[in-house]
Amino acid sequence: MGGGPEVPLREGAQKNDVLLAVLPWPEQLSAKIISEIKDEFPKLEIHYIQENFPKKDRAKTEVPEDLTKRAKFLATIAWLPATASKSPNLELIQFFSAGTNHIAEHPIYTDSEIPLTTASGVHGPQIAEWVIMLNLVHSHNYIQLYEQQKKKEWVQSKGAQVRDGVGRRVGVLGYGSIGRQVARLAQALGSDVIAYTASPRKTPESRRDNGFIVPGTGDPEGSIPSAWYSGLDKKSLHEFLRQEIDLLVLSVPLTKDTQHFLSTDEFELLHKSNPNGTYVANISRGGIIDQPALIKALESKQISGAALDVADPEPLPSDDPLWDAPNVLITPHISGMSTVYAERAFGVLRENLRRRRDGKNFVNQVDRKRGY
Repeated sequence: MGGGPEVPLREGAQKNDVLLAVLPWPEQLSAKIISEIKDEFPKLEIHYIQENFPKKDRAKTEVPEDLTKRAKFLATIAWLPATASKSPNLELIQFFSAGTNHIAEHPIYTDSEIPLTTASGVHGPQIAEWVIMLNLVHSHNYIQLYEQQKKKEWVQSKGAQVRDGVGRRVGVLGYGSIGRQVARLAQALGSDVIAYTASPRKTPESRRDNGFIVPGTGDPEGSIPSAWYSGLDKKSLHEFLRQEIDLLVLSVPLTKDTQHFLSTDEFELLHKSNPNGTYVANISRGGIIDQPALIKALESKQISGAALDVADPEPLPSDDPLWDAPNVLITPHISGMSTVYAERAFGVLRENLRRRRDGKNFVNQVDRKRGY
């Protein structure tokens, strides 16, 4: 475990399979699960290189050429060999991110067939809590109450207009691991959940979650939604948005089909469907929403507010008008962060090592044509 100079092999000896991890966290954060992987796969040679952080310093990360050539498995967020030929033995690249759109133009993505898998599934608990937390901050008028606290004022009227979650409708646009955990928490609050997926899910089998699931979370059988909608066309999307949604959660990947999925027409439709105001939470990518249209929707009260963990662009410039839009809460793309993130992501890698050993399909494998 760990890096260091290569020791010459005795003549006739065989090298072990190499797992190369190039990640931005200290190795110590994942020491326990790395040790468990080593125990389960004793012939696996693990080398961990801490990637330079922040992003602007990634290019300065030094990865020995010999390790790059020998690596059979690569664990990474963004670092990749320049081309597939630089890593001729690679059989799997396990990304520790939910998506791969950030490397979609890289030669390994466009010009190779090396299997790519993601860490989809590890983000559900913390992101779902972020969604519910900010929705409650909004629905319980907490910002006003906090400002009142700072002024040392005791005025109960500012906390009187509260609408709890019972009987409210939560629309989950993108019913993957994150959306399913949002649904689980929303159901616990007494809310009705409806789901939207790219492709139809008309059978119980099609509604099951076959990805990585943090134990005790999510909706493995797809049994929570009271109704399912699907499609990538505007007509199908609009049918979903007509369902009097109180909380709309965006958890779809950013592709050419979902770019500006929500724009002027969609915000107008949400307002007509629910005059009380839909609250929009975006934890996917900023480009899912037409940002100028969102600002207008907030200013005209077509929606009741927005919780945004993503923006377009990122970082959001200090002079961007989104900062000053009414009833908006913005966090700097941190909803997926967790003290156990790295451990869970290594858990996905361990599952894929097991599946390779057992001749099974990888979990969370990317379909390059679909983009996720």
